[in-house]
Amino acid sequence: MDLICKIEALFLRRGGLCYSGERQEPVSALAHGLQCAQLAEWADADHHLVVAALLHDLGQLMDAAPGEALRDDQHELRALPLLATGFGPAVLEPIRLHVQAKRYLVSVDAHYAQDLTPASRHSLGLQGGPMSGEEKLLFMAQPFAREALQLRRWDDLAKHPGKRTPPLAYYLGMMQELLRAQRTSPRLAIA
Repeated sequence: MDLICKIEALFLRRGGLCYSGERQEPVSALAHGLQCAQLAEWADADHHLVVAALLHDLGQLMDAAPGEALRDDQHELRALPLLATGFGPAVLEPIRLHVQAKRYLVSVDAHYAQDLTPASRHSLGLQGGPMSGEEKLLFMAQPFAREALQLRRWDDLAKHPGKRTPPLAYYLGMMQELLRAQRTSPRLAIA
């Protein structure tokens, strides 16, 4: 099964689930990903970042039965091995850094913290809370930190029940184009 089919299968199998309990949000995992990707596209983001926006929470859909509750622990890392079979750092790194981006934003912007949903405030506590001064410097020194901050802002805005978005197939097509372009782009030979 190719990478796109595996991603589609995860969304079809578990994407209709919503968070519950203290992490309850008003949209399903799939609706959230689609809204996030749409916001990235509306911002004229590079297709790599649009795909990262769609897939940023894919790790929550992995390693569980179809009806099992969504998990938040280390979700930003869980899907990376699968996604790395086709995508490079421009997709993987914003995904890997999007939780750290929330911690960064909370530490530098008081209004940002106030606007978080109760579920996001709850998960922030589990994820380590606001960053220290040293953590902020280390975060911003990483490649793709700025893209992760953009992704994080879209993530926070992508929680509107019933919002119309392009279907999953539209973004799967975008992913297919990215993978095809990566396979056909010339690579530099190292002598």
